[in-house]
Amino acid sequence: QVQLAESGGGLVQAGGSLRLSCAASGRTFSVTGMGWFRQAAGKEREFVAAIRWGDDTTLYTDFTKGRFTISRDTAKNTVYLQVNSLKQEDTAVYYCVLTNRLSGNYYDPRRYDYWGQGTQVTVSS
Repeated sequence: QVQLAESGGGLVQAGGSLRLSCAASGRTFSVTGMGWFRQAAGKEREFVAAIRWGDDTTLYTDFTKGRFTISRDTAKNTVYLQVNSLKQEDTAVYYCVLTNRLSGNYYDPRRYDYWGQGTQVTVSS
């Protein structure tokens, strides 16, 4: 089993920055990727970013390119999400995810077998 522990959420003013962290523990020797999804109130869950373990390729979507940066610390089995120029529409619960699968679409939530509890990010005006 794998456990994911997220941290770094909170209340931030629009235009500000924050960094989310997610530490993986347990059976992490077969990780193929980690990432983040988010879900705003009343909206569907959406992909934010992911990083492939094998080659450190990072994946983003149109709304995260330029403001969001995903990175990892291999030694700590930790992935980070740096978010700059926060907007009110970034308000959501952010979930850390981890996959051991060798195939599948990184943008698809079904690829990920492990999900963190979620950390709330609230952006005020």
